[in-house]
Amino acid sequence: MIYCDYNATAPLRPEAREALGFALDVGANPSSVHSAGRKARGIVEKARQSLATAIGGRSEDIVFTSGGTEANALAIRGALALIEKPVVFVSGLEHPAVSAQMPEDARKVALRLTGEIDLDDLKAQLGALEDGEVPFLCLMLANNETGVIQPVQAAAQMVREKGGYTHCDAVQALGKIPLNVGLLGVDYAAFSSHKLGGPQGVGALWFRVGAPLKPQLIGGGQERSIRSGTENVAGIAGFGAAIEASQAAAAKRVSDIRDKFEALVSAAAPVVFIGDTCDRLPGTSCFALEGFASETQVMAMDLGGVAVSAGSACSSGKVKTSGVLTSMQVEENIARSALRVSFGWASEPSDADAAAQAWIKAAKRAVPAAFKESA
Repeated sequence: MIYCDYNATAPLRPEAREALGFALDVGANPSSVHSAGRKARGIVEKARQSLATAIGGRSEDIVFTSGGTEANALAIRGALALIEKPVVFVSGLEHPAVSAQMPEDARKVALRLTGEIDLDDLKAQLGALEDGEVPFLCLMLANNETGVIQPVQAAAQMVREKGGYTHCDAVQALGKIPLNVGLLGVDYAAFSSHKLGGPQGVGALWFRVGAPLKPQLIGGGQERSIRSGTENVAGIAGFGAAIEASQAAAAKRVSDIRDKFEALVSAAAPVVFIGDTCDRLPGTSCFALEGFASETQVMAMDLGGVAVSAGSACSSGKVKTSGVLTSMQVEENIARSALRVSFGWASEPSDADAAAQAWIKAAKRAVPAAFKESA
């Protein structure tokens, strides 16, 4: 199987596998005061520091969670529970882990046709706030479907000038592009282990000192009483190891593989690339061939030995048009034909060749009239 679905889950890095196994052998509770417990605690804190270093933050401002979904929920629910007169702003590009947390009166911020948030629209809506209203913006750093990188720094500055707060879903960005929470100017940022080659089932939330945050899981007081529950020591160990390994990853190498794939498919058929006019994650390609249904492509590629996706893996099995592409005003016939191919740390140039040839073969059968004579 040629794996081209890194935005859904990256294969486990060998460094993460080794760290995970070591932590499993320790087998102690990190809250215990005996030597085995202290050893487990050391594993957790080492990983916390690795994440802090990677995002330019402080380790004491990081809380480990069960994944990106919980991290997003903790930030949003935990903040809104303490903010008086909050006004929530969100765009149509957010992952379901964020959009599902939105109150019914959340205000939509428009997207540009390129896939970026419309800063002019955000500015206008912030300017219409009434006295006492506190803006709370949810804006991801990099979109999971198109790979488009958002102008988070500019948006967060607008919100801060109005006395508000910004939560950033940075799940897709960690380990793929440079990331500094201080420079972004956000108040909360969510992360997930399995998107960069760590184990599934572990994530983290960073929050700025002084940012309102009410605990959502209460109990034993673990994770500085922000998120109770015994830490997933092995998962956290693997997360930390994956972070350290990803810092040395060459984004250009992955980008070159993606570019090779796009060159091959575009030379064969009149495909439409989505989000390619903006800065994108180095390994992400979202494209469409009109008339070649997304779900048909995924199945055909799977039969051809290539794993890809039609969008968020959290929506697998749902045959419907992408909400992200709809918000970008992508034509429905194009949106229904959109495919996401994503490369990552273990991808090789040969993967681009194999994936492109599998897609071309399937597309020729499904939409023969669309192909160029030279193909």
